[in-house]
Amino acid sequence: MKSSVPACPVPPEQLPINEYQSLRESWFFRWATLGLRSYLVGIAWFWIISLLLASPVVAASFSPAECPWQFALASAAGSGLFLALPLLRLYLGWGYIRSRLSSETVFYEETGWYDGQLWIKPPEEHAKDRLVVTYQVQPILQRLKWTFSFLGVLLFGGYILWNLL
Repeated sequence: MKSSVPACPVPPEQLPINEYQSLRESWFFRWATLGLRSYLVGIAWFWIISLLLASPVVAASFSPAECPWQFALASAAGSGLFLALPLLRLYLGWGYIRSRLSSETVFYEETGWYDGQLWIKPPEEHAKDRLVVTYQVQPILQRLKWTFSFLGVLLFGGYILWNLL
């Protein structure tokens, strides 16, 4: 007996759920899925490494001996901006997966960039993908938004402190 549901023409590596699994297993994007403590430790390490890179550049403008507060604030701000780059990459990657999973249609390429097609997901497939978005992807994006908010508050606080000096 033949099934009434047409076979999925999308190559397996381009199915949104498989793209999600691939992203989740990636060494870089997995960082956002870690427990809160591990996630924060990763951010702290990246910030410290960024601070070590930013401090010599800042020292050219603000001598640590003559302007210690300006040096510290500028170093912290520079390392915060370095930290924002991988966080932005994480957000964009997870946001792309959210849009692929949430969409009722899947754009895919059969053999190359020149022959793109659209496939309409069956309702069951779309419902499963929406569940993954709701319970797996959205919390990751929310965590990244909170991280950006906290980083923005720190940078704004540094700006206020800078103006008070």
